[in-house]
Amino acid sequence: MPAFQRITPCLWFDDQAEAAVAFYLTVFSNSKITGVAHYSEAGFEVHGKPAGSVMSVAFELDGQAFVALNGGPIFTFNEAISFQIHCETQADVDHYWEKLAAGDKNAQHGGWLKDKYGVSWQVIPNTQRPSRDIP
Repeated sequence: MPAFQRITPCLWFDDQAEAAVAFYLTVFSNSKITGVAHYSEAGFEVHGKPAGSVMSVAFELDGQAFVALNGGPIFTFNEAISFQIHCETQADVDHYWEKLAAGDKNAQHGGWLKDKYGVSWQVIPNTQRPSRDIP
């Protein structure tokens, strides 16, 4: 039986949720879309999205649940939040770095990067993983 995941990160995009999820599914194995919700006519005066357009996409990356929301241009990503990818091998580090850092002109191999949607990631070799024994 899968473990209950209490916290699910929600990523707010302008209108790129579907494209971002499709991209992330190519980067992470064991990944899938688990649901899609669409805007209705109700609330159009607030959200301004056409009825039937995608509002959110629920998905998993390597078993971790996420939601991608097409919420409009009100909010953007910044480095205050990032996702850490713990890698067992150098091949894993290279894979994630090459896929996610494509187009990030400020990225320096091994460490922090921003993907083409503005989401910040940390690609971390296993040797830098914090100890789980810390109380």
